[in-house]
Amino acid sequence: MPDIQAIQAELKASKMDGWLFYDHHHRDPIAVRILALGNNGMATRRWFYFIPSRGEPRKLVHRIEQGALDSLPGRTQAYSGWEEMRKQLQKLLSGSRKIAMQYSPENNIPYIGLVDAGTVELVRKLKKQVVTSADLVQTFEAAWTPEQLQSHLDAGGIVDRIARVAFERAAAMVREGKPLTEYELQQWMLERFRANGLTTAEPPIAAVQPNNGNPHYEPRPTNSRPIRAGDLLLLDIWAKCERPASVYYDITWVGYLGARVPDAYAKIFRIVRAARDRAVAFVREAVAHGRTIHGWEVDRAAREVIRKAGYAKNFVHRTGHSIGQDVHGNGANMDSLETRDDRRIVPRTCFSIEPGIYLPEFGIRSEVNVYVGEREARVTGAIQEEILPLLG
Repeated sequence: MPDIQAIQAELKASKMDGWLFYDHHHRDPIAVRILALGNNGMATRRWFYFIPSRGEPRKLVHRIEQGALDSLPGRTQAYSGWEEMRKQLQKLLSGSRKIAMQYSPENNIPYIGLVDAGTVELVRKLKKQVVTSADLVQTFEAAWTPEQLQSHLDAGGIVDRIARVAFERAAAMVREGKPLTEYELQQWMLERFRANGLTTAEPPIAAVQPNNGNPHYEPRPTNSRPIRAGDLLLLDIWAKCERPASVYYDITWVGYLGARVPDAYAKIFRIVRAARDRAVAFVREAVAHGRTIHGWEVDRAAREVIRKAGYAKNFVHRTGHSIGQDVHGNGANMDSLETRDDRRIVPRTCFSIEPGIYLPEFGIRSEVNVYVGEREARVTGAIQEEILPLLG
């Protein structure tokens, strides 16, 4: 059951008249989570749920799916035809002007832009001002409960251990002259997930050069390279506990299949590490001093370090993403490149900090997770300080 009073308090504070939820064919997972709908049936017809800043919530459902919103408080209106739906929608929104929806101006934040353009046009035709629900979503979906934070820490302890053992496995196979491919190491990590009660929507990444120069390289049986002595091995691992409402833990580490890390690799890692640490420090300082910051500012802090080092064109993705029940969550992203994420960083949210430099010959990324509390921000797991020499 959603906390209607808390939502209404936030609407009043944000000077909005209401929050309009809309779904059709399960297009909006944010609505499902915030409204705690679970599996609410077929959803082959459009439904609307309106939480006004004052007063009782209101529902609009199709007559052949009248039970779609029965779990929610509020009075119900029903429709059959499209003309009736529009008339009823006007009644549903009566007394309101400024309405939040899962909409993002110019689709700047694609994670939030889930309501189709035609539905936004329809609401505007009813003389309503549609505004983004982005910060509301952060408060009521992206912010973690204490139980979710614990699930993150539990998953983190296991993932950190699997990463260490994966590096050890690669080193042992190389030392013993046994074949091991990126794909085989990836599949071994997935087996470790299952054995330790973890799950993931997508498999982890194991990549040697030049494949680690591709930020989203996917090892497959047909394109996977063997892992050999002298290789730079990047592991990008994300997973969560197999229990309801658990949230992800997501890290990237690099190791070298040799006794001494080559200077070319060490140099790039130092730059990436400095960018990572600058972004983390920027967040920590802001939270400690109660200063409001936005996702794009964190990205800018990391990106400036890499720009000054001369590798701006080789940092081709945002600095970090929100982390939640999906590995790419619905809170603020650390992004001034792919979008200008102007969402505030709010308490009880978590995100990755993962700058990288990608060259034709190899790529290096270092990723940590940062959790923002009420008065402090912290990295939730181990922090890599140098490339691991795996055969030392």
